[in-house]
Amino acid sequence: MPRFYVTTPIYYVNDAPHVGHAYCTVNADALARWHRAVGDEVFFLTGTDEHGQKVARAAEEHGVTAQEWTDRLAPRFAEAWAELEISNDDFIRTTEPRHRQAVQRFLGTIYDNGWIVKDTYAGLYCVDCEQYYAADELVDGNRCPVHGRVVETLEEENYFFRLSAFQDRLVEWYEAHPDAVVPESKRNEALSFIKGGLQDISITRTSIDWGVPVPWDDRHVFYVWYDALVNYLTAIGYGEEGPHGATFERWWPAVHHLIGKEIIRFHCVWWPAMCMAAGIDPPAAIQVHGWLLVGGEKMSKSKLNQITPGELIADFGVDAVRYHLLRDTPLGSDGELSVEGIVARYNADLANNLGNLVARVATVVGSKCAGVGPAAPASGRLARAVPGLVDEAVAGWARGLPHLGLEAAWKVIREANAELERVEPWKADPGPVVDDALGGALEALRLVALLVSPAMPGTAAEIWRRIGLPGVPGDGGPGHELAWGGYRGGVGVEKGPALFPRRRG
Repeated sequence: MPRFYVTTPIYYVNDAPHVGHAYCTVNADALARWHRAVGDEVFFLTGTDEHGQKVARAAEEHGVTAQEWTDRLAPRFAEAWAELEISNDDFIRTTEPRHRQAVQRFLGTIYDNGWIVKDTYAGLYCVDCEQYYAADELVDGNRCPVHGRVVETLEEENYFFRLSAFQDRLVEWYEAHPDAVVPESKRNEALSFIKGGLQDISITRTSIDWGVPVPWDDRHVFYVWYDALVNYLTAIGYGEEGPHGATFERWWPAVHHLIGKEIIRFHCVWWPAMCMAAGIDPPAAIQVHGWLLVGGEKMSKSKLNQITPGELIADFGVDAVRYHLLRDTPLGSDGELSVEGIVARYNADLANNLGNLVARVATVVGSKCAGVGPAAPASGRLARAVPGLVDEAVAGWARGLPHLGLEAAWKVIREANAELERVEPWKADPGPVVDDALGGALEALRLVALLVSPAMPGTAAEIWRRIGLPGVPGDGGPGHELAWGGYRGGVGVEKGPALFPRRRG
């Protein structure tokens, strides 16, 4: 059975989750749900990053210890993901004992292999990024290019990972695995950075104590990024048996990391080199996404432009929010988030197209077929048009691009609506013409429910129930084939309340 191990970045607990975090997590969830639906064995990981100077300062600002602060914030992420119906198999916190052990084991192996050395480092440091920058990377000479805050000059004794020794090996790896980092523009960005020359990187701190202790030198703690990256190994039992029956050999390196573009260097340069240094293969796939922007700017606490997932869910409902996040901003591109944009997509796609199709079919089945759905016709306009669109949707999901899968599913919806408009079964007498028209529309809805279930699980399940099918879409029961003709008919079709009542802007 094929395996699919998908991860999100683990999110800093210096503040509550916002829709930018949700964008990545919902995409990862949709991919996990799709792979489960097609029969793959799936392990889906998310969690929180709880060490480092940024977290320690946030705790100090709130008058609590760092552990108290992380214990307060981490559940807010878990709660937000529950609201969004995220189906993760594990939620990791970097303050857990299992993670401390994995970090010390992994980085201890790199040290034992001779790839970590001690030196003194001075540099320009952004606390928000937990990252050093070169002077020519700064904005206005002294500001972080991501957060816009003035950087700090730090100098301290550190242990360094000999990243420079892996430059040629990284280039060779990129050339041998051209699809390991997508989209191509982000792959080229990472590869250009590598070819431009790599410097050794500081991986420990002595100026703070909120972190995983270095096992060979207790005056140091590991720098947050080199602690955080190891979470992908912790959860699958690196060096020991993991939870949920997961073992390292079972899941690595066939992992699919989903990350934001601001952390390309860590995941696409540092991380593969660290894996090489520890004697394991680099990750198989790293998919880079863009940012959700508000007023043209990345969401952040410092800009006071955060929108929480709960706020949108309360206004639009969970599936409408999930659909908007997946449909409007293709993975790899930046997208603008606005209430006006959500309302426009909601009305056009959910209320007018999908909701209208479900309501219309149920109403006409009730008036012309005594509420019993006819079987899908073997031939006809929809039977010719829909299979190719289903293939298009499957290809989009298989490429890890939910927006393409959903775009193709909405083509099916539009075809079904257009066919009903052409035939007008509500004007015809009961008989073969009406049966074929309604049976074709019901079959289109069956297929749409399967195709959108990773994005909108609740809506897909409700459509499935209303058209008389048992179970839920994607559970592998009767009627779950993606080939045309799976709707056998002879079952009751229920007309319920509007799935998506039309919204005013």
